[in-house]
Amino acid sequence: TTAWGIHPQVGQSHLAVFELQAPITVTAHARVRVTLDQLHGRMHTIGRMRLSVSRQPTPVRAAPVLASFATAVLKPASERTAPETEELEFGFWKERTSRELSALPAPRRVFAGTNDFPQDGGHISIGRPREVQILRRGEITQPIGEAFSGTLQCVAGLESRFTLPHPEQEATRRAALARWITDPHNPLTWRSIVNRVWHYHFGQGIVDTPNDFGRMGSPPSHPELLDWLTVHFRDNGGSLKQLHKLILSSAVYRQAAIHNPAAAAIDGSNRLLWRGHRHRLDAEVIRDSLLALSGRLDLTMGGPSVKQFVMSPGIHVTPNVDYKSFQLDDPANSRRSIYRFLFRTLPDPFMDALDCPAGDQLVPVRSESVTSLQALAMLNNPFVIRQCEHLANRIMSDPSLAAQPIESLYRLALQREPSAEEKAKLQEYAEHHGLANACRLIVNSNEFLFVE
Repeated sequence: TTAWGIHPQVGQSHLAVFELQAPITVTAHARVRVTLDQLHGRMHTIGRMRLSVSRQPTPVRAAPVLASFATAVLKPASERTAPETEELEFGFWKERTSRELSALPAPRRVFAGTNDFPQDGGHISIGRPREVQILRRGEITQPIGEAFSGTLQCVAGLESRFTLPHPEQEATRRAALARWITDPHNPLTWRSIVNRVWHYHFGQGIVDTPNDFGRMGSPPSHPELLDWLTVHFRDNGGSLKQLHKLILSSAVYRQAAIHNPAAAAIDGSNRLLWRGHRHRLDAEVIRDSLLALSGRLDLTMGGPSVKQFVMSPGIHVTPNVDYKSFQLDDPANSRRSIYRFLFRTLPDPFMDALDCPAGDQLVPVRSESVTSLQALAMLNNPFVIRQCEHLANRIMSDPSLAAQPIESLYRLALQREPSAEEKAKLQEYAEHHGLANACRLIVNSNEFLFVE
């Protein structure tokens, strides 16, 4: 209806490449008939037509010859003028270069917050960042001056305003901020890192508001310890491995969680760490521990995230996400929890019950609730039930474990031997309800879910 092959460039030369669905095999004397049906009346029909064939497996889609080339192409080389020859050579090399570039593999991309790196003896430069104005009382119609690059004034020993050779370059500003953050004399950075590592090991930081070291946050429980750890971490090259080793080998970390009435009367919340701090495992650790017990944990490092749900189109933009229909023994279900694809607005109900924050929230400190919903999830969730079945099969299929199934279950799950009373009770339960159900009781115990 539109005569797309001709209209609106009527009267000009056109080029079309048609690929055959399958190659045509013919003998030396065979004929191939091409029929052209022109169904657009007399207005936009094809006039003089030329056909050519190619033996290439993939025909080259040649670009249409530009009108400025058309005359020069038809001339013999000896009759072309110098400008015509130059123009033809330029067109040839441009087309050839485009084909060669398109055949190259896609380049690897690097996403960086700055471009202040030396390259080929110089520096890359981008445009000037937009001007930002200081506003009187925040009123956009009352600017009082341009805001220049800088940072906090409360850090003693560091300049809060950047002196830059090229302040108009975004890269220079970002690099200056990065140097200020990582400066050895900046206590905020080093203290924040040390406090977060302490928080992950003890369940509570020396400053229990890791996102706020200011007046609105909590004061440190052990300020001298925080300063000492900060200096030790900074002066040892910022080695996180050494910091972990130092904390985990300390006497305070190796304390037992034994109650002391006299100490509890002074510090009932254990803020001063007079005993070992008891805290529940994170949701991801619980899930991975179940997979490790059952022998199904996939320890493959790296790779894309996995969708542990069935997704289908929804009514609007948000799709339907079905966690229940996902196959429990799908290989994707065995990947470590760090590789889960997080659907920010539709979290996994099992992980949600275990206080795993949704992907659309910034949570500096996770909650550690103890609810009946968590107990129901650990007893009745299909994922837990399936992993307990695999754990029971693992024990019974291994002769060294099957000889003493209850003892083996305790060694695998709780890293200890059961007492005589525990063994007798769980043995009786397993005889009536099966070993898989006995596994569910153990993984739902405080000893499995809490760290002491």
